[in-house]
Amino acid sequence: MDTVAEPAVIPDLPQLEARLGERLLADRKLSPPDLDRAQGVQQTMGGRLSQLLVDLGLVSEVDVAQALAQLAGVPLVRKPDFPAEKPDTVRLNTSFLLANRLLPLGNADGDTPPDFAATDPGSQRLRDALRLVYGQEPRIVLGLGSEIAEQLDDWFVRDSEGEAGTDGGYEATEFIEHLRDMASEAPIIQRVNQIMSQAVSAQASDIHIESYEDKSIVRIRVDGQIFPIDEIDNKDAPAVVSRIKILSQLDIAERRLPQDGRTRLRVHGKELDVRVSTVPTMFGESVVMRLLEKNLDLLSLDRLHFTPPTLAAMRELLNVPHGVLLVTGPTGSGKSTTLYASLLSLEGKALKILTVEDPVEYRLQWLNQVQVQPQIGLTFAHVLRSFLRQDPDVIMIGEMRDGETANIAVQAALTGHLVLSTLHTNSALGAIVRLINMGVEPYLITAAVVGVLAQRLVRKLCDDCKAPMAPEQARLAAQSLGLQLDEGRTLYHAVGCPACRNTGYRGRLAIHELLLLTDDVKRMVLERGSALSREQARYVGGNLLQDGATKVLEGLTTAEEVLRVARQDD
Repeated sequence: MDTVAEPAVIPDLPQLEARLGERLLADRKLSPPDLDRAQGVQQTMGGRLSQLLVDLGLVSEVDVAQALAQLAGVPLVRKPDFPAEKPDTVRLNTSFLLANRLLPLGNADGDTPPDFAATDPGSQRLRDALRLVYGQEPRIVLGLGSEIAEQLDDWFVRDSEGEAGTDGGYEATEFIEHLRDMASEAPIIQRVNQIMSQAVSAQASDIHIESYEDKSIVRIRVDGQIFPIDEIDNKDAPAVVSRIKILSQLDIAERRLPQDGRTRLRVHGKELDVRVSTVPTMFGESVVMRLLEKNLDLLSLDRLHFTPPTLAAMRELLNVPHGVLLVTGPTGSGKSTTLYASLLSLEGKALKILTVEDPVEYRLQWLNQVQVQPQIGLTFAHVLRSFLRQDPDVIMIGEMRDGETANIAVQAALTGHLVLSTLHTNSALGAIVRLINMGVEPYLITAAVVGVLAQRLVRKLCDDCKAPMAPEQARLAAQSLGLQLDEGRTLYHAVGCPACRNTGYRGRLAIHELLLLTDDVKRMVLERGSALSREQARYVGGNLLQDGATKVLEGLTTAEEVLRVARQDD
C-alpha cells in the first residue's frame, strides 16, 4: 500500500515575522527608521507586523507577501491564477473558508484534497482542521489577503443564491471585511498616500473628505483658506475612509456615530501627527484630518513673530512662580501652538509639568499629558483635582470651558502653581469679562491672573511676488490702521504667482496683544467688574490693530489682512 509523503514543515506566520523585517531591509523595500517605527506601533497597539507595515503605508501588500513567500519556501499565488469557476466546497463550510481566508484552488480529486491559498500557510491549526476533513494534509500556498478575500467575496457573498445570501447580518459582516480588504489594496493605499502628499506639499493644515450624492470631494485648508484638490468616485470613497480609519485605529464597522483618532505618518521626509475626526452625513462619512508637523523648531516663542517688548514680557510671565496666564482667540488662531511653545521654553527637566487636553495635539518630552474622556467622567475639572495631588510646578489646561474648571485653575494658581490655559474670547480684556461671567469672583481674578495674551493669524505676503504700493495707496492703507506713513517708507500689496497659488499670500503669522494685570487694571476689575472699558487697558507693544500695523510696516502682511482679523469687539 502506497504511503503519502509527509509535506515539508512550513513555518507559521509568527515565525516568519521574526525574520520579515530583516528580509525587507535586505530587499530594500523598507528603511531601518520605518521598521523601528512599525515595531514601536506593534509594541503599543499589538497586531501582526506584516499587516501593520501595509496599514501604515510603509510597504505594499505585494512586497510583504513576496518576502513571506521567500521565507516560507512556498509559492505566492496571485489572482490571475485563481480558478475561473467556483470550486466544489461541499466538504467545507463556507464560513470556515471566509473566517480563515482560505481559498480552494480546485476540486478534490477522489481522495486527494485540492490545493489551497491562505495568508498563513504554515498555520498548524489550519492544517489540522483540513487533515480532519480530508484525511490527509493538503498543499497550502501563500496568497494576498486582499485578493483571497475579494475572490471569496465574489464566490460566496455577492452571489445572492449562495450560502451568505440568506443571512443579512452575515452579509453586513462580510461587507465590512470587504471594505477592510479594499482599504488594504494597492490602489486605495496609493490614493490615500497621494492625497496626503498633495496636502503636505501645499503646506495644508487640514484635509477634508466630504461625501455628496454624485461624488466625494477632497479639500484642503491652506493659510486658513479651503479649496478642492481631488474628486473620488462614490464607490471608492468608503474604502478611502476605511483606509484612514485603519491608520487611525478607528472602528471601520461603525459608520453611524462620530469617531476620533490619531496616527503618525511620514510624508516627504516629514514626521506628522495626524488627528482624525469622522462624522456620518447624508451620503457617507465626512473625514477631517488635522496635520500637525512634528517640528519642534516651529514650537518656539522666537518663531511666533512677537514684537521684542511682547516677547520679553511673555518670558517674564513664564518665569513667575505662580499665577494664571491665559491665551485667547477664536478657533484656529494658534492658541495651542503658543501654549506648547511656552511650555517648551521652560526648563522641563527641572519642572513637573502636567497638561489636560482635548485632544492632545503634540506629544512632547517632560510633559505628562492627559486626554480628557467625558464619556467615562474624565473631565477637565476631574483631572485638575487629581493634578493638585501630583505635586506639579506647571499645569496646562487645553481650554477653560466652564466655571468649575476656571475656579479650580484659579485655586491652583493661588496655591503656588503656574497655570497656562486658553479661552475663546476676541480680546485680552474680554478674557477677564468671561471669567467673571463664568462665576469667578473679581478679587480672585486680580489675585491669580498675571497676564492675558490675545492673538490672531494673518496671511503672510508671498516673498516671490509681493510688490510695493503706490505712494497714495500706501498712505490710505496706513491711515486705515491709524498710522502716519513716514517719508520713504514702503508698504507692499499682494500680487499672486504660481508659488502662492495666485493668492498673493503664503504662510501665516500671528499678531498679538498682551494685557498685564497691573495695579491699574486690577483696580479697574475690582471697581467695574464685567463693565470693563478697553480704553483704560494698556497693552505691551500695543493692541491687536497696533501690533498688526507694525507687521504691515515691516512688509510682512497687508492692511487688508490686519483689518480682516483684528476685530476688537467681544
